[in-house]
Amino acid sequence: MRSVLRALTRAVPLVAASTIAVTAAIAAAAAGTAGAHGFPGHGFPGAGGPGGGPGGGGQVVGHVYVNDNTAGANTIAAYDRHADGTLTAIPGSPFPTGGAGTGGAPIGSQGSLQITPDGHYLLAVDPGSNQVSTLAIEPDGGLSQLPGGTVSSGGTDPVSIAIHDDLVYVANASATAPNFTGFRLGWFGRLAAIPGSTVGLPAASQPGDVLFNGTGSTLAGTLVASSQIVSYRVDSSGRLDAAPGSPYAAQGPGPFGSEFSPINPNQLFVSNAHGGTNAGSVSSFRVGPGSSLSPISGSPFVDNQTAPCWVEITHDGRFLFAVNTAVPSISSYAVGFNGSLTLLGSVPFQGASAVGPEDARLSPDGSTLWVVDSGGDALSGFAVHGGSLTPLASTPVALPAGAAPFGVVVN
Repeated sequence: MRSVLRALTRAVPLVAASTIAVTAAIAAAAAGTAGAHGFPGHGFPGAGGPGGGPGGGGQVVGHVYVNDNTAGANTIAAYDRHADGTLTAIPGSPFPTGGAGTGGAPIGSQGSLQITPDGHYLLAVDPGSNQVSTLAIEPDGGLSQLPGGTVSSGGTDPVSIAIHDDLVYVANASATAPNFTGFRLGWFGRLAAIPGSTVGLPAASQPGDVLFNGTGSTLAGTLVASSQIVSYRVDSSGRLDAAPGSPYAAQGPGPFGSEFSPINPNQLFVSNAHGGTNAGSVSSFRVGPGSSLSPISGSPFVDNQTAPCWVEITHDGRFLFAVNTAVPSISSYAVGFNGSLTLLGSVPFQGASAVGPEDARLSPDGSTLWVVDSGGDALSGFAVHGGSLTPLASTPVALPAGAAPFGVVVN
């Protein structure tokens, strides 16, 4: 294990004053810099970013992390991202989280990994031990466990994490008692459960994603099995108040991946995965008073593909990508000012049809989209040019043996 002292001495407390946090988030959104799940999408101080040392593909420009969900001791696979798009494993990878994975079949969810807004820590769900782990991100991109860094998730089968400033929520997908549970991220990356923050979800509803909007005022989640979407107003204590009418019926069966617009905190996009062959779609919702949701005119928007499960939006808010797990392919949409979507087309994955692509995340500069290939235990990359995607010739890259991967983050 890397030096814990080094991780602790460079750790800084996160800002807790909600007024300052909301003001900063609004300013970031106005500048077009808010990224996926409410943390900055451009230029946040990720460890080992631009200016890093050379590697197999030239200059190191950042890193990619994948939740391996390995049986027994869970691990995170970590890679240097090079300027030419190639990946090389960081020495010591894969890194243990301190919790356990499930192994076997990959878990279908979005957001099982997150990076804190200051870029110092990585948060990971450990579904095999019903825990959440915080790991320090070292200057070279490696990961270190922290004292007290692995805690109970507040339920069973944790699958997704949402973070805004120092507020964290975890989706627990228990078949009998699913819930969302809140935490504060404090000194040295320690998570502390917020008393009274847990909100129950319908039994057997299978939460697939939990996420904040860019200002942290709304928290939403998808319930895959019950075909519902939940929305909550976040109060000043970090607790949740259900929006009027929540849970809402989805516009198609199997609402799955979801993303708030990075430039408009009042627009939410949700994929509808279980409509059948070539019958997938993506819905657009407007966030109204009390964090209520209402469909945007024309929604849902056809995908013409099968099982659109994961959603990612470019940092400027202009284009949306939907990962079609069953094909496999990725569809591209142009995003209108009012949140409407125009389908631009789709691009297939390289390699065998059993790729099983799942979670996807853009690089901080928006130039590359990285996707976990759960069926092939690999990682695929696509060059991004506006709404167009081009597969990187250097991928897919194999993940560690025994991985059952289901989450990715990029810095």
